Amino acid sequence: MSIMDVSAGADAPAQPQDEEVFVFPVSFAQQRLWLLDRMGGQGSYGVTSGLRLSGPLRAEAMRLALEEIVYRHEALRTTFATVDGEPVQVVRPAARFPLPVEDIGAAGDVEAEMRRRVGEETRRPFDLRSGPLFRAVLLRASEQEHTLVVSMHHIVSDGWSLGVLFRELSTLYGAFSRGEPSPLPDLPIQFADYAVWERDTLRGAALEERLGWWRDRLSGAPALLELSTDRPRPPAQSHRGARERVRVEPAAAEVLRTVAQEEGGTLFMAVLAAWQVLLSKYSGQDDVVVGTSVAGRTRVEVEGLIGFFVNTLPLRTDLSGDPTFRQLVRRVRETTLGAFARQDLPFDKLVDELSTGRTLGHNPVFQAFMALQNTPGGALSIPGLTSRFFESPSGTAKFDVSLLVWESEGAVTGWLEYATDLFDAATARRMADHLAVLASAIAAGPDRPLSSLTLLSDEERARVLREWNPPADAFPVFTLHGRFQARAAEAPDRLAVSFQGESLSYGELNARANRLARHLRRHGVGPESRVGLCMERGTAMLAGILGIFKAGGAYVPLDPTYPADRLAYMVEDAGITVLVTESALLDRIEGDSITRVLVDGDAQAIASEEDENLPVDVDPEALAYVIYTSGSTGRPKGAMLTHANVARLFTSTDGRFGFGAKDVWTLFHSYAFDFSVWEIWGALLYGGRLVVVPFLVSRSPEQFRALLREEGVTVLNQTPSAFQQLIEADAKAPEPLEALRYVVFGGEALHFPSLRPWLDRYGPAHPRLVNMYGITETCVHVTHHAVTGRELRDPGVASVIGGQLADLRLYVLDAAMHPVPLGVPGELFVAGAGLARGYLG
Repeated sequence: MSIMDVSAGADAPAQPQDEEVFVFPVSFAQQRLWLLDRMGGQGSYGVTSGLRLSGPLRAEAMRLALEEIVYRHEALRTTFATVDGEPVQVVRPAARFPLPVEDIGAAGDVEAEMRRRVGEETRRPFDLRSGPLFRAVLLRASEQEHTLVVSMHHIVSDGWSLGVLFRELSTLYGAFSRGEPSPLPDLPIQFADYAVWERDTLRGAALEERLGWWRDRLSGAPALLELSTDRPRPPAQSHRGARERVRVEPAAAEVLRTVAQEEGGTLFMAVLAAWQVLLSKYSGQDDVVVGTSVAGRTRVEVEGLIGFFVNTLPLRTDLSGDPTFRQLVRRVRETTLGAFARQDLPFDKLVDELSTGRTLGHNPVFQAFMALQNTPGGALSIPGLTSRFFESPSGTAKFDVSLLVWESEGAVTGWLEYATDLFDAATARRMADHLAVLASAIAAGPDRPLSSLTLLSDEERARVLREWNPPADAFPVFTLHGRFQARAAEAPDRLAVSFQGESLSYGELNARANRLARHLRRHGVGPESRVGLCMERGTAMLAGILGIFKAGGAYVPLDPTYPADRLAYMVEDAGITVLVTESALLDRIEGDSITRVLVDGDAQAIASEEDENLPVDVDPEALAYVIYTSGSTGRPKGAMLTHANVARLFTSTDGRFGFGAKDVWTLFHSYAFDFSVWEIWGALLYGGRLVVVPFLVSRSPEQFRALLREEGVTVLNQTPSAFQQLIEADAKAPEPLEALRYVVFGGEALHFPSLRPWLDRYGPAHPRLVNMYGITETCVHVTHHAVTGRELRDPGVASVIGGQLADLRLYVLDAAMHPVPLGVPGELFVAGAGLARGYLG
């Protein structure tokens, strides 16, 4: 029937009234591509191939051969319309097929020009509504040299179809060159017949049986393969792509074949298992889904048709439990055989059933693909001509990463195709190289557990272990109160700390701490004693810390804002018998066996003590403080840090910052958060001044910003989230923060684009912005990265933490404690003098 008879509201171009066209339902696979086209994702769905032809080419015979192929295969003269919101196939009458001839012989580099034109044809879009969806162009380099470039949209063709097209082209060109009619028999059916049959067959019980198996197989599968990308995933895929060569040497490939055969499988299954091991190591996931394609031509009648028969199968493999590679091949075999037995369920029906939703950001169900293909290229027998196919990178990528390989002279070779929106060429090159290293590791021990299979080449291992981790420098260590006393002796009248109008000089703070220390010693505090400290922020709190140090003890910060049960747990776990606190906070800590020293209630007794320095008889390796972790993954743990830990933090960073007596720091954070250690001693070890920020001021970006300017703060330490609020407050203020020399970030991942308003106002040099990383157990910071502003121009830059401090070595290790290569996730392992003594308990 005519398209004009279908629906008055049909979304189709107007047709001449005397042109008869026929309308058929689309196949399920066609419906998916049609939907992707409507969503703007059709860029990667072209099938382009080039055929180099040498000899006396008869261009008209070639054109007629292509015209006959279009006549024979209705799919090649099909377009797509919308009827009542649903797509339909519109088969048009056969017409003259154009074969433009372009002369490229005058180009300076004919080879480059030919590849450029093939690239253009590859990227040239199709219009599903108006067509044509099959086109060809003949590039003429000389009388004897031509290249035929054919392009089809995937919605009417697949890889098998290219083989059908070129076989028929060879036969028809030979016949037409001799003036003979087509020798090809009529086709028994057309693709539209298959689409009707598919929709009639896949329904009811047959459909439910297949859906049920796939539903069970994919239940709970991860929606996204979390590969580490060079750039954030864009909201919509552009499908721009590139390729890197992949090669598994014959010796390793032979082991893969042998293992597969011994387990009743195929080389495809072994290569798939290796690919999934690589993806698992790259993503840190042990549940990996990889897509593959099947020809979809399960009936003999369709073997000679051009059309979109190919189906996609998601192959899910469980890599948990650290199996051997041989055991993994068994799992892959079971998965693959089950999937291939149910390959006639269209992938699109599966997507709809799984309710994964349609998104432009990534492919549903799987984002990695693999195909083990027949050897590409080769020659085609065309009468009177010498022909060969040539490889031309498509410049597209249907998936995040695809492994497209074939067997060649005993090796497994091919391409790693990747989305350039996500990955740099260097990253893809590493991934391809790592697959080869992994295959060699498998060949050396297929019965070893997966955790023992390395991705590191000898060169990479040397770089990770030695080149990137030279011998750590040694730095002098000291006690914190000993260094503070030296500063107090140098300049006793210099201001040390201020809080809400109250200020203490170094001499005054030192004297207060001395008196408290003597009082604490009367209560049994000595070396390694763990003393609770529960105080509001202020100058007395600083005197409390120093007093505990001078008595020989270590402080355990008990933030009064913490819940009562957390405080009670910390007191018991730390074995606290002496508590330094204030009268207003007496009810925060329970326990009859605890001796409470009240800095206000016992003020008279404390004031009666001598204020001279006590002997500094504490070893630098003695315990300085115990800070409890957040407990987000279980019960909080008390990390034990020494004076030496803190000392080396500052001596190892001296050359990077140049802190001094003129610096003004803020104590913004709770003294129970390890960032406070950096804030307190960054000021007091260098003779600087510490401004204790009132709690309410710390919660008001506007008031905090005003305090920074009033106090002339030079060193500011912030979590990125807190600094983001300060940026907003700063943007409203007319006067810049002129005194500020450094902003040091820590505690959270830093999102560099969030810094743009600040850098627009101040630039990257004054103040300097520094991102540092560390955890409580590593004494605040272990890395240093100076922000340059380049990070804002490169959307791929994530939270760069920088290189290690000079007295440390950093390794990224996998779950088996083996080093991993660049780009592979793992846990950061720190070696050196900065580590905590351990945990309590």
